[in-house]
Amino acid sequence: MMIYYVSLAAGILLGVAAQLLLKVGASGEGGIVAQFLKPQSIIGLGLYGFAAVFYMLALRKIPVSVAFPSVALSYVVLAVLSNLWLKEPLGLMQIVALVLIVTGVVLLNNHA
Repeated sequence: MMIYYVSLAAGILLGVAAQLLLKVGASGEGGIVAQFLKPQSIIGLGLYGFAAVFYMLALRKIPVSVAFPSVALSYVVLAVLSNLWLKEPLGLMQIVALVLIVTGVVLLNNHA
C-alpha cells in the first residue's frame, strides 16, 4: 500500500514543479504564443502529464475520497516554494490557511 502513497506524493510534487515552471514561463516579454513556446512552459506541461500518470497509479488502491483531497497539499508546498524561490509574499493569514489544509489532510488520511 505504501507504494501507492509514494505514487500520490510523486504526483503531487510533479504537479507543484509543473506549476512553478509555468509561472516562470509566464514571466518576461512576449505574447501568449511565446509563453507557450518557452522551454519552462513546455517542460511544465509535460510534468503535468507525468503527475497525472502517478496520480492514476495511486488511485488503483487509494480511495478518490482520500487521494483527491490529499492533492490539496500541493497548495501548501507551492505556497512555500513560491515564497522561497519566486519571492512571492506569504502573510500570516495565508500561513494559518496552509496549516488548516495540512490539518485537514492529516485528519482525512488518519480516518481512511
